[in-house]
Amino acid sequence: MFGYIRACKPEMRIKEYELYKAVYCSLCKELGKSYGIFARFTLSYDFTFLALLSMSLNDSCCGLKRGVCTCNPLKKCTYLKNTDELKMPAAAAMILNYYKLVDNLRDEKGIKQIGYRLLKPIFSYAYKKARKGYPEIEKIVSDYIKIQLDLEANNCDDIDIAAEPTAICMSKIFSMLNGDRVQKRCLERMGYSIGRYIYILDAAVDLNDDIKLSRYNPFKSYKNDSDFVNGIIKPTLNISIAEAAKALELIDIKKFKNILDNLIYLGLEDTFKKELKI
Repeated sequence: MFGYIRACKPEMRIKEYELYKAVYCSLCKELGKSYGIFARFTLSYDFTFLALLSMSLNDSCCGLKRGVCTCNPLKKCTYLKNTDELKMPAAAAMILNYYKLVDNLRDEKGIKQIGYRLLKPIFSYAYKKARKGYPEIEKIVSDYIKIQLDLEANNCDDIDIAAEPTAICMSKIFSMLNGDRVQKRCLERMGYSIGRYIYILDAAVDLNDDIKLSRYNPFKSYKNDSDFVNGIIKPTLNISIAEAAKALELIDIKKFKNILDNLIYLGLEDTFKKELKI
């Protein structure tokens, strides 16, 4: 969706980074297999994180194999042998990306809008297939979109309220990863914190463009300077990261613990600093 849940590569061991890439490449392959070749271009690190978290909740061996990259036949990649646990993250990716495309159609004008119109039939096919397989995800996302559009129509400038639909949407999707009542609650909190982090960071990154193009942004009343970034955005993002970290410690992780620790404890902060240039 946005690609803000990224690893801090310098702090990751080589074997862990190779496994992380294997999940990323396997998710790419699953998107192409289930939803067509164009679906591969919607791949983001956010859904790689969702896939890793999903796989980490059981202790079965995923197994690895070498294969040729579909997008670059001259390149060899490492893939997971069993990709069953990637089906739900792949469906969530297609449903969320379809709604993102529809949102871009509303916001953009000129050449960009024409491009999105040409892409819509391709995404519609993938969206309908994902919706059929995972109607509960479609319901979660469509409900969140309706609430978000109402807030935007009313020019909501309260960041806590504006971020709430995305946070709740992600909390519900994350809670689907496990049936245990206690674990579901922890996963909900993780998803809520991640969703809030994504929304706030994206709004901060897009602020200048949104002001220039007269698009909605909850931070429009602020001046995009160092005081705004360091005094408002950074502390707010750090709170979301801290909450996500607390939730992670309560989740019964069976494998990939070091990778998930890197993503939450190091990757989130590293990413927002790079995106905000601080």
